[in-house]
Amino acid sequence: MISKCLAIAFLAIASTIGAAAAQTATNQAASTTSATMHKEGEWRASKLTGVNVYNEANEKIGEINDVILDRSGKVANVILGVGGFLGLGERYVAVAFDKLKWVDQPVTSTTASTTSAPASAPATTSAPDSTTRTTTGAATTTTTTTTTSASTRWYPDHAVYNATKDELKAMPEFKY
Repeated sequence: MISKCLAIAFLAIASTIGAAAAQTATNQAASTTSATMHKEGEWRASKLTGVNVYNEANEKIGEINDVILDRSGKVANVILGVGGFLGLGERYVAVAFDKLKWVDQPVTSTTASTTSAPASAPATTSAPDSTTRTTTGAATTTTTTTTTSASTRWYPDHAVYNATKDELKAMPEFKY
C-alpha cells in the first residue's frame, strides 16, 4: 500500500515538473519573438479611427471610421466617413490603405488678414520711448499666421487622398 502511494506521488511530482519545464520553454520562445516597445513608424490601429483625410488642395474630405484587415493581418482598406454634418447623412466608402498618403505633421493653414483704417481717422502708434505718435492717412496691416507643430504620436496627424468630395460621394457605399 505504501509503495502504491509512493508511486502515485512520484508520478504526480514528475508530471508537474515536466509540465513546468515545458511551460518555461514555451514562454522563453514566445518572449523572444514578441514586441516589448513601440518602434518608429508603427501606429496604433485604434488611433487611426477619427484621423482626418484631406485632398491635395488641403480640403477636408472625410475621416477614417474603421480599419479592415485581411486574414493575414495586413490592412486591406480603411473606411472613410464622407459627407454629412455631425454624423447625419454620412456615408461610408472603402479606400485601399496604400492609396492614402500618411502625414505626421499637422495641416499647414495660412491665414492672411488685411485691415485698413479709414482715411479720415488718425492712427496712433507707440514709440520705443513710451510716447504716443498720431499720424493721419490710411494704414494697412497684413498679418500672416502659420500653424504647425511636430509632435511624436503613435498615429499620423492626417491622411491625403487624391479625390474630391464629389468623387468620394460617387463611389459605391460600403455596407457593414
